[in-house]
Amino acid sequence: MDTLEESDLCFPQFLNSSCKKPKRALFEAVLISIVLSFISLLTAALNLLVIISISHFKQLHTPTNLLLLSLAVSDFFVGLLMFFQIVFIDGCWFLGDLVCVLYQYLAYIITSVSVGNMVMISVDRYVAICFPLHYSVKITWKRVQICVCLCWICSMAFQSLNLKDNLKQPGRYKSCFGECVIVINYIAGLADLILTFIVPITVIVVLYVRVFVVAVSQARAMRSQIAAVTLVTAKKSEMKAARTLGVVIVVFLICLCPFFCVTLVGQEILLNASSAAVVVCLFYCNSCLNPMIYAFFYPWFRKSVKLIVTLKILQPDSCEVNLV
Repeated sequence: MDTLEESDLCFPQFLNSSCKKPKRALFEAVLISIVLSFISLLTAALNLLVIISISHFKQLHTPTNLLLLSLAVSDFFVGLLMFFQIVFIDGCWFLGDLVCVLYQYLAYIITSVSVGNMVMISVDRYVAICFPLHYSVKITWKRVQICVCLCWICSMAFQSLNLKDNLKQPGRYKSCFGECVIVINYIAGLADLILTFIVPITVIVVLYVRVFVVAVSQARAMRSQIAAVTLVTAKKSEMKAARTLGVVIVVFLICLCPFFCVTLVGQEILLNASSAAVVVCLFYCNSCLNPMIYAFFYPWFRKSVKLIVTLKILQPDSCEVNLV
């Protein structure tokens, strides 16, 4: 029997129980590390700008922007979690079983929160476009605050139940030292698939199809001059926001669907940070793209970033600046 060289093992001191390093060219490993590091820093920095902008400037304190703030917070954590993926580039996990399960646990929570935020954004746009006269009554700052808090709390509670076996005994499913892996049984995986993908995505698609239909009918009404001028003017900003957030949702679906398609395969869900690198990185990229979409479509974001970068937000009464 051929013996493994120490350089091929994650933990040479555990010759019989150490994981073997995957064969990968040095250039490939370095390139992946550089790309992931860049995306990670960019994701964290851009979403931090969104968080500061919406939190600091009073003019941006709207129910819709509060949902964007919650989304930016989850995306910011995604940027931080990417550093763990970088640690695992060489196929060996050196941070211990506890950190491994906490990393996976946080990844699941953030995925759930991101999906929840998208559902709430869809509901917000649905009410704004389909029931504009009732929007200010139905969608209030306090109600949105409660919904955002419930989204985070329910995500943490659900994923704690979903990963309870892994949290009780970190590393119970690993086959060798240097492996970071969690196992979710079929029932828990199916529940996660239904509650964090199938149902939310169905709600999002149905609501945005309804928004699209109403938007098209309004555009036709504007061309035929049937609609009242005051009503059309009042809806222009809401329609623009709906288009922008529609782009955010479409990009989100494109990036998230592969993750759940992998989850849908097999009787057990075996998520290993190395084997799931492609779908995980795709999900990470979505968190980086969201602020870029804001920068492209929202003038207020570009103005706020300029004020933040030039440190003008440190001036007295800078929170009262007009950005819209």
